[in-house]
This record gives sequence, structure tokens and C-alpha cells, in this order.
Amino acid sequence: MKITPNSRVTLHHQLGLTDGTVLEDSFEGEPLCVQLGRGELAEGLELALIDLEEGDEQTIDIGPDLAFGYPDAEAIHELPRSEFREDAPLEPGVIMEFSMPNGETLPGTILEADDERVRIDFNHPLAGETVRYRVKILKVEEGVGALH
Repeated sequence: MKITPNSRVTLHHQLGLTDGTVLEDSFEGEPLCVQLGRGELAEGLELALIDLEEGDEQTIDIGPDLAFGYPDAEAIHELPRSEFREDAPLEPGVIMEFSMPNGETLPGTILEADDERVRIDFNHPLAGETVRYRVKILKVEEGVGALH
């Protein structure tokens, strides 16, 4: 059975950068089970999976436009240092979770901090990057349709 835009797919995946850096790898652990068409995967990866079948393996490079987007200068914010715990690890490069007014959480990367302010980048950490996925399709099932 070929993968269609609404298939339920069980697969092993590896996410990394084109320089060989590996960020996620399920090949030695539990496979990922996803329902296509629900935004569970990067758009470019979903598109690349269409027409693959059980047993297929593929390496796919996906640019920022169909992966994690491009950096947006408006996603960089400054917050008062007083809004953070005294012992918060506010070193450049540290990724922290922030609570949003709607109750969701959003990761932010610390850019710099001093006694008064903390500069945070709320862009996805992979924004602007071409990412490389390696996938092995384990199972393809008919999808259950789109969410309403």
C-alpha cells in the first residue's frame, strides 16, 4: 500500500543537518507513528513520504520553506530579568520553555542576559536550516480522515 496524504504511517526516522549532525534518531528505539495531514511532521517531510511503501528507505533534504521556516526578527524579544528565577540558567544558547497567555508553551533560546534584561529568540531552533531526514517505512494504513 502506498502512502497517501491521509495515511497513518509507522516509520523510523532520523533528523539531522546536511553536515551530518544527528538531532533525533528512532532507528535504535521505538518507531514513530503519525497520521499525515494533521501537521505532526514538517510539511516537506509529509510531501516526500507520499507514494512510498512499506520497506522503503529514503534520505530527504528539506529547505527552510518546507521544514522549520526562516528566522523572523520579530520573534526576538526582551524580558525583564526580574521575570526569571534567581537560579535560572540564562546562558546564551540555553533553550527554555515559556508559558504563553493561551496556556501553550513555546521554546525560546537565550541570546544574552544581564542584570536588567534577557534577550530571547522564539524562532524554531532549526529556522533557516536545511534539514536531512532519513526514513524507513515500517507500516502504512489507510488514514482516518482529517480532524474537524
